[in-house]
Amino acid sequence: YIHIPFCRRRCFYCDFPVSVVGDRLNGHNSGTIHHYLQLLIEELRLTYYGLNHHIGQLQTIFLGGGPPSLLTESQIVQILQTIDQFWGIAVNAEISMEMDPGTFDFLQIKGYHSAVINRVSLGVQAFQSQLLAGSGRTQTVEDIHQSVKYLHQSGLENVSIDLISGLPHQTLEQWQDSLLKAIMLSVPHLSCYDLIVEPQTPFARQYQSGETPLPTDETTAQMYRLTQQQLNLAGYCHYEISNFAQPGYECRHNQTYWKNLPFYGLGMGAASYLEGVRYTRPRTI
Repeated sequence: YIHIPFCRRRCFYCDFPVSVVGDRLNGHNSGTIHHYLQLLIEELRLTYYGLNHHIGQLQTIFLGGGPPSLLTESQIVQILQTIDQFWGIAVNAEISMEMDPGTFDFLQIKGYHSAVINRVSLGVQAFQSQLLAGSGRTQTVEDIHQSVKYLHQSGLENVSIDLISGLPHQTLEQWQDSLLKAIMLSVPHLSCYDLIVEPQTPFARQYQSGETPLPTDETTAQMYRLTQQQLNLAGYCHYEISNFAQPGYECRHNQTYWKNLPFYGLGMGAASYLEGVRYTRPRTI
């Protein structure tokens, strides 16, 4: 796992270690991003030489964040070339990348795809404008549909969509609408997460001030049951608590965590599990 921590702005539910760069900065023009990548490349090198044991060629790589889609194609290539130089990347490796709608165009996704990115996890979260705005998301519903169109046109088939249930003011009908719209987009994988209100997030501060717009526990339970029913009917297998896939599109990287197999985590706040010991990187650059 490689953590790319840069976001346009922090979502109201997010407690991940991220660095907010705003709407105008990205891998092309941000000195902070350039500096972080220099540190990350050095971390990759030093980590390799500092290990007593290696788990062999990498079978999966996951670029997460913050959306790594704020980086340029050449920056993604540099990261992957460094990984391959030291660890080696298996020929049939699953190489995933998180992306946010509205942060990339068609040429960009073609460039990522040519840089051997073969799986994309798209942070949709909801298909209702009011829920997106109320969660601090930057994309519009139009951005979502345009981004999926770009992914299909690029020839990249292994696409996953993230959705969040239990959002403030979200109704059961809105959740069903999001599920049906995600199914209609013909992506082979869906990750459906129930909102967790983490301490020190804007959502948590709202609740401390007496505002409690969350759906009831019974409603969120109904959302979960509805998810199972709708996605099973649409041909998705419920293979993990929050994950549904069409046959052959289960996320190999996430299954590593579920099976308690060893993995490396590099970058700000990333976690590793090696020889029975868990390590966590600092949450600041």
